[in-house]
Amino acid sequence: MDKFTIKDMNLYYGKFHALKSVNFNMEANRITAFIGPSGCGKSTLLKSLNRMNDLVEGCKITGDIRLDNEDIYGKNMDVNVLRKRVGMVFQKANPFPMSVYDNIAFGPRTHGIRSRRELDEIVEQSLKDAAIWDELKDRLKKSALGLSGGQQQRLCIARALAVKPEVLLMDEATSALDPISTGKIEELCMKLKDKYTIIMVTHNMQQAMRIADNTAFFLLGEMIECTDTATLFSTPKDKRTEEYITGRFG
Repeated sequence: MDKFTIKDMNLYYGKFHALKSVNFNMEANRITAFIGPSGCGKSTLLKSLNRMNDLVEGCKITGDIRLDNEDIYGKNMDVNVLRKRVGMVFQKANPFPMSVYDNIAFGPRTHGIRSRRELDEIVEQSLKDAAIWDELKDRLKKSALGLSGGQQQRLCIARALAVKPEVLLMDEATSALDPISTGKIEELCMKLKDKYTIIMVTHNMQQAMRIADNTAFFLLGEMIECTDTATLFSTPKDKRTEEYITGRFG
């Protein structure tokens, strides 16, 4: 079943045509990876899926983007509800300057949850889902800024999961991490797709090959092709895809 469907989407920053006639579907409970050289539109598309681009001046989008067949740019779509359903983890871990517990409880509190027992349960479950409960259960009252980079990024994943999203967007979420932390987050993604739909931008083609079910290749604002990952890397249809994955450019 498709979680997101995109039809004839174009995106402009002022006069610059950043995404050109993008069409494709992203399946539920799968990991979809966006690959391609810097500046080709991967992150721009990712941020359109929870309307982060609304915050960019002069950004204009045409076409149709649907989440469970609901138009996310339609006048009935509440952006706060959309961002609760579609969480985001950024390239650089960005924990709030507060305790581990308060980082996780922040979203649920914003959405009106006040019961300490309920918050305790959400914090524990979110940290377990992010595979970091055992490391942090004795440090809940300590500042999140004291954690290692890899721990901070898994904390940010737990914080995104705390509001019970349906989709997790990951924008180069492991690019600043060492190989061991990267491996932990990749393992985590493989487990999380049972409950969530994961859409990730990655510069690391090996990462896409390791964990993505489907991969889309972008170049100069166009989606060149999208198919299951094994097919894209073994028998790409487009010569430009082949040249990119064999390292001839990018």
